[in-house]
Amino acid sequence: MVDAAGFTRTPAWERVSSDVREAIQAIHWPPDSSIFTIHPQSGKKHGQGNGVKPIKEAFVLKLLDLGWKPEQGYPRGEDEKERKFWPGGFDAWLDLSGEGLPPFVAEWETGNISSSHRAMNKMAMGLMAGKLSGGVLVLPTRALYSFLTDRVGNYRELEPYFELWSSLPIESGCLAVIAVEHDAVSTDVSRIKKGTDGWALTRKVRGRPVRGASRGGTSPSRRRRGSSARR
Repeated sequence: MVDAAGFTRTPAWERVSSDVREAIQAIHWPPDSSIFTIHPQSGKKHGQGNGVKPIKEAFVLKLLDLGWKPEQGYPRGEDEKERKFWPGGFDAWLDLSGEGLPPFVAEWETGNISSSHRAMNKMAMGLMAGKLSGGVLVLPTRALYSFLTDRVGNYRELEPYFELWSSLPIESGCLAVIAVEHDAVSTDVSRIKKGTDGWALTRKVRGRPVRGASRGGTSPSRRRRGSSARR
């Protein structure tokens, strides 16, 4: 969506992209499977559908395994400490100070579409202020969304606003959206209940091949994808 000053051609982006894709590909269900199979139950009714937070937790846990930090607050300057209200924190944070760059952040959507907009806005604010090197929001395709609990923000609902974020005055860095989808659907697997431990969905594997490919802004069509949208 945004690639300012050629950030996606840097070693920092190579690390970020590799880590995020690996964390997505490490998510699997059921626990003894090598793929992510979803139980096809609609989440429209209370107590039905598959839990979103356990899936996010699995993603974050894998990023931690790769050297990221969890639940970091919005970066503040020394002259800004008196300010009372700030955007919320980020699900995961990669320290790039060793490369002379601000941190890169990642968010996995577990809230509604308003939450998705807040996530994009706070990442965009950080980029415009030079406090972040970039940010990526991971959210479900419409196909996966239909099997999740609650009314989770999804790619199709967010896509109409990409033009707005793409036009922001960002001098350096990357802002991306990644749409993810299940590998298979089966009533033979159990639902992912809300209280499921994220470790149950995570495979601690490094160096796996990435199955996704860049879509250049087109809507995802099948299977789980791990690619930047409208970069």
